Amino acid sequence: MRKGARVWIIALGVIGVLFGCGQQGTDGAIRIGVAGPFTGNAAAFGEMIKKGAELKRDTINAAGGIGGRPIELVFGDDVGDPKEASTVATKFATDRSIVAVVGHFNSSCSLAGKPIYKREGVVELSPGSTNVNVCVGSEWTFRNVYRDDFQGQFLARYVKQKLNLKRVAVFYDNDDYGIGLKNAFLEEAQKQGLEIVTAAAYTRETVDFKPELSSIKALNPDALFVSGLYNEAALITLQARQQGLTMQLLGADGVFSPGYVQVAGKAAEGTLITTPFLFDAGGQDARDVLKKFKEKHKEDPDCWAALTYDAVGILADAIAKVGPDRKAIRDHLASMTSPDKAYPGITGKTYFDANGDCVKPAYVSLIKDGRFTSAPVQMLE
Repeated sequence: MRKGARVWIIALGVIGVLFGCGQQGTDGAIRIGVAGPFTGNAAAFGEMIKKGAELKRDTINAAGGIGGRPIELVFGDDVGDPKEASTVATKFATDRSIVAVVGHFNSSCSLAGKPIYKREGVVELSPGSTNVNVCVGSEWTFRNVYRDDFQGQFLARYVKQKLNLKRVAVFYDNDDYGIGLKNAFLEEAQKQGLEIVTAAAYTRETVDFKPELSSIKALNPDALFVSGLYNEAALITLQARQQGLTMQLLGADGVFSPGYVQVAGKAAEGTLITTPFLFDAGGQDARDVLKKFKEKHKEDPDCWAALTYDAVGILADAIAKVGPDRKAIRDHLASMTSPDKAYPGITGKTYFDANGDCVKPAYVSLIKDGRFTSAPVQMLE
């Protein structure tokens, strides 16, 4: 064999290692799973996740894809339910043509899928799961959103230091997300000297909160913090205002959804909500994405669309650098340990600690005229 021919064969072999390890999708596409609540009570989150993922896919493919191969997204509907999440995770993880997964959104769903992704050796990158335990115990699980302990503590400090309020009622969803966030808030509230007049639980899919709100009204708090998702938070907000409760309403990122305003209507006005990202605070890249999103969907994207946009980008960037190999992708994400090794997305620089958690700031959004706007007072940490 001629030396030149041998060199070409070796070169082609290297390319094969980088871009031929996984099975191919349609037209040789690189397949990435996207898991989220695309139907069910949390479908408003899923809608934004889907739109954010598709916009990033389209942007990458329009620029030539990865090594000339397009990205193909495979969507898996977990309905926001841990049992369904296990089913979706099993489907994705055992399909060797899927090289990585964006998801899940709900913390309970990410926790349910975690052992499956770990067993099969595929990255799970969540743009929305904030429970402190999501990344614990698996080197295959990452997230590009902050943790609830940070978010809960941040909100307690904001209430005390920026709003100068003293007495707070807490109404929390009795699930992984609601409990974890509530615990973090209560711990920091004690340090800040806030008086917690009550910390009451509710169950997902409850629709009548009037008895609990009557009890809260009698305690006359300065603020009501709803630690849960937008569905119940909207009903709580609406029923609270109907009963004449005038205290400051507070929510966390689970309330940051167009669905909250759609259900609560004018009652949502003035609600303050913590969020991992605000387009108002983003740079030119974020403004460009905002424009493209609005042109395509005739609505504003939320923080979950932005974080999912970046999650797809993080995986695509990893694949471009190390190829569509599951372990190589994991190893690359694990090597992103400092700002100089971070992925520069529209939500800021993303890099990970040893657990797969990321360091991101929190913002506060104010609902004004039916829109999520940047609150006049921020507390960036």
